[in-house]
Amino acid sequence: MARVRDPNTVSNYDQWRTRHTTANLHVDFSAKRLRGSVMLELESQTDKASQEIILDSSYVDVSAIKLNAAASKWEVKDRAGPNGSPVHVAVPGGANKGEVVKLEIELSSTEQCTALQWLTPAQTSNKKAPFMFSQCQAIHARSIFPCQDTPDIKSTYDFTIRSPQVVVASGVPVPGATEDAGEDKIYKFQQKVPIPSYLFAVASGDIASAPIGRCSSVATGPNELKASQWELQDDMDKFLDAAEKIVFPYQWGEYNVLVLPPSFPYGGMENPIFTFATPTIISGDRQNIDVIAHELAHSWSGNLVTSCSWEHFWLNEGWTVYLERRILASIHKNDAYFDFSAIIGWKHLEEAIEEFGKDHEYTKLSIKHDGIDPDDAFSTVPYEKGFHFIWSLDRLVGRENFDKFIPYYFGKWQNKSLDSFEFKDTFLEFFNAAEYTALKSQIAEIDWDGRFFNTGLPPKPDFNTSLVDVCFELASKWKSKEYSPSASDTASWTGNQVLVFLNAVQDFEEPLTVEQAQNMGRVYGLVDSKNVELKAAYYQIAMRAKDTSAYPGVATLLGNVGRMKFVRTLFRTLNKVDRDLAVKTFKENKNFYHPICRQLVEKDLGLGDGK
Repeated sequence: MARVRDPNTVSNYDQWRTRHTTANLHVDFSAKRLRGSVMLELESQTDKASQEIILDSSYVDVSAIKLNAAASKWEVKDRAGPNGSPVHVAVPGGANKGEVVKLEIELSSTEQCTALQWLTPAQTSNKKAPFMFSQCQAIHARSIFPCQDTPDIKSTYDFTIRSPQVVVASGVPVPGATEDAGEDKIYKFQQKVPIPSYLFAVASGDIASAPIGRCSSVATGPNELKASQWELQDDMDKFLDAAEKIVFPYQWGEYNVLVLPPSFPYGGMENPIFTFATPTIISGDRQNIDVIAHELAHSWSGNLVTSCSWEHFWLNEGWTVYLERRILASIHKNDAYFDFSAIIGWKHLEEAIEEFGKDHEYTKLSIKHDGIDPDDAFSTVPYEKGFHFIWSLDRLVGRENFDKFIPYYFGKWQNKSLDSFEFKDTFLEFFNAAEYTALKSQIAEIDWDGRFFNTGLPPKPDFNTSLVDVCFELASKWKSKEYSPSASDTASWTGNQVLVFLNAVQDFEEPLTVEQAQNMGRVYGLVDSKNVELKAAYYQIAMRAKDTSAYPGVATLLGNVGRMKFVRTLFRTLNKVDRDLAVKTFKENKNFYHPICRQLVEKDLGLGDGK
């Protein structure tokens, strides 16, 4: 019998494993609820040993549960912290090992659902129709329907979604299956590749779509469609070609991008078939679409091969950042782009570890999650520290050898989940082959436990700085209060080069003067920029300079962007320089933010318990 190795589930998935999930749901915009039924097909892992199935749930209204089409005895137990309220369903007599039982659960989401955000027409760009989208990572699928809400379990899916608005989901649309149902339509999707519950995704609203590649479309609001198509269409197939060359052919059929309204809390969410993306990538200059390379890379690392629990989340994200940077270097035909992106990432890693404290548990690569909500531990650390571990292995064995390991690893673990130690075993297994005997001494020196469990920063590599030296040179000029900037300083730069420059200025021991900060924003066009990455980085400099004239702009940006990468960092800094404005801005925009973002900012600002 396998042991339950995920502390963030109360399900007894060592005894029953979900093999297929059928979701029949109605999008009820008036009540802001998903209603309907979910059928779970669960396979017994033991012979008659378990006479109950335990599922995860959180603030779900369960009205009935049938076992193999018959009424069953079931109970929703008391809530147990962040893991929610377990649902116990009796299975009289148990089942033989390998036998499949079917649970049909009648349910409705509630206003406390943490996975769904409901937007009024006024909160959308064209003000014409409401909008709903889900965000189930990390443990929020259980707030839509009872399930085995752990990345250690993968299931195939059928979706039947009824809505008055267009629907997309994390499955391939079933051709010709859309049906009229009065004022609503019924949309059907299939996901034939088994996925964990956190990749269950659905969105509905006034959505239009347009092609951006040979098997790709972009979907978004009608007003944003043309700009979104322009932003993505030149690079989508290039990204896909590069990724397939590094790993192996794409397994999911379609790869589409849904550009969501601005309250979406992440840069992107790698939901299969439809990546959910922040509108901040649509900046009119194609400078922020690295997010798509990242989410596409998740089609292999995370979606196809998955960490078995959130304690080993770095396996998803560290690999994905590594593949993303390989993709970018490939399409630019310049390996320096790999290091260029890594330098930016190192800055973000330093900031995250400084925020936590270098000895904090959350700065480890593998974190103990007993009794905590995975969202509380979410940070750049598993992304960048995980990347640096993968990159260190690449450098240790050599790129040519590591490139042979990549498809081996993903092939061995596709459609499965693993932990850090299984990754270690797989690496050692591969490089134990006779052809790698010359690497034996180097591999023996890998400090696996140190990499997994040391706090603070990992060893810093020697970066190729050829693309950033010019950025650092300009930053050094700004250390002189007499420096007179010119628009030509950055006119020929990419957005990421400007970002490196701004990050370097943020690191000055002595902040800029108010006059310097104002000149920088005006001369380099940062205050009026549509590129949120650059504007947010500039506002960090302005707030550190105590340029009070910039504070209203910060507040305005916080009312228009819901991506946590920007929202949390800007609120933290604004809170230091003008707490009253920070609290006022949060309260004014509280309902604009996604529930996950809202809860975390409340903690950042110390506003828990209604303060």
